[in-house]
Amino acid sequence: MSEQPAPSAPAPIVEPPIVEPKATAQNRRATPAFKTAICATVVVLSNAFGDFFMKRGLPDTAHLNTPLEYVTMLFQPWVTLGVLLLVVWQLSRMALLSWADLSYVLPVTSIGYVIVALIGRVFLNETISPARWAGIVLIMAGVALVSGGTSPSTVSRGEGKQ
Repeated sequence: MSEQPAPSAPAPIVEPPIVEPKATAQNRRATPAFKTAICATVVVLSNAFGDFFMKRGLPDTAHLNTPLEYVTMLFQPWVTLGVLLLVVWQLSRMALLSWADLSYVLPVTSIGYVIVALIGRVFLNETISPARWAGIVLIMAGVALVSGGTSPSTVSRGEGKQ
């Protein structure tokens, strides 16, 4: 009989090392700003389109005098969509306010007034007077002033508390 070699232990499995991207200071700073920009965009658009769909769903002849008439209007499809978008607006606004300063959030999200005016003009054929357009331009100028130099949040939640 020939001798059989003794079984050897299985070779260890060598996995390639996991290489994580190097975290740079620039990457860390860009993430909160990107998160803030996305959330602010959701806040502005969900508010503007929520109001638009509610207006679109309400008939011109709607005179809501009793609570039952209000509840009945909630079941109109466009009004329902508007209400759902306004729920998204409120939740995203709460999230944004949880990490960004109120003095930053309100002016930045006020660009929604401009969007609402444009939506009303384009989709609802609303007439907007020159005085209103001037007001919209002033809002845009204020947004540019407020958003162009400060960070979204100046104090962390944990800092400053004793």
